[in-house]
Amino acid sequence: MRAMNSHLDLPSLTHQRAVVTGASDGIGLRIATRLAEAGADIVLPVRNSAKGEAAMDTIRAAVPAARVRSEQLDLSELASVASFGAMMRDRGEPIHLLINNAGVMTPPARQSTGDGFEVQLGTNHLGHVALIAQLFPLLRAGRARITSQVSVAASRGTIAWDDLNSTRSYDGMRAYRQSKIALGLFALELDRRSARGGWGITSNLSHPGVAPTSLLSARPELGRATDTPEVRMIRWASARGLVVGTPETAALPALLAATSGRGGLLFGPRGLGHLGGMPAEQRLYRPLRSVTDAERIWEVSEGLIGTPLPS
Repeated sequence: MRAMNSHLDLPSLTHQRAVVTGASDGIGLRIATRLAEAGADIVLPVRNSAKGEAAMDTIRAAVPAARVRSEQLDLSELASVASFGAMMRDRGEPIHLLINNAGVMTPPARQSTGDGFEVQLGTNHLGHVALIAQLFPLLRAGRARITSQVSVAASRGTIAWDDLNSTRSYDGMRAYRQSKIALGLFALELDRRSARGGWGITSNLSHPGVAPTSLLSARPELGRATDTPEVRMIRWASARGLVVGTPETAALPALLAATSGRGGLLFGPRGLGHLGGMPAEQRLYRPLRSVTDAERIWEVSEGLIGTPLPS
């Protein structure tokens, strides 16, 4: 069995505040732990408070001096995002890094958020758009580096502009691809608008490749009672160092993106098929290259979340 290198030197992040969504387990927890090791103050917005407490314990076990706190946030509910944003603005602490890592993947049947959005679009994309809108003053104050996790699934596919919520036709993977393409286009447009407006924010993309995480595991709340055959195969290959990555290497592209200081770029594993290995800058996926689509998703997203975005 071949061991896979997962070492990546990070710069000192002392006195920097990092908000990492989806960090109660999996890749997000590893990202948050590595940022804590580099000295960052960590905020874990989580839906499940017990998992948030356990995540803080894990981080403190690895980094005894870690400064970390857990806060309540359900990205699938716009009211929850607004409450989290109001709490953070009341604290008035600048945010220096935001890692939009949380996500759900391929429920076998269409599900809706409390706001009526298809759950992948509502969580993976619109929840993070709303989060940026709510946190914008703090992101600007911290001259934040924002990294949004997309997926190798975003390398192909399109946005169904006439059926964004998959109400007429639902396919789990198609809807997942769409949510990640939408998030990627939005993040790139954010970087362009920041450059034009002098906001001081950089926004880029990362993807973790393929690794044995919870995305394809049993998720009864998503209608998936058991692990998928795909995740079982991924675990088998990962344990043997075959093509795909590990949860440790899957965290590295986001860490490189968040500390690179450059916006408008995509980072991912540089191994075979970009499925595993150490991270590197990569060419933007074709569905993410259209500036027209990026401008359109910005405007559509603003209307859907009902919160003004910076202009």
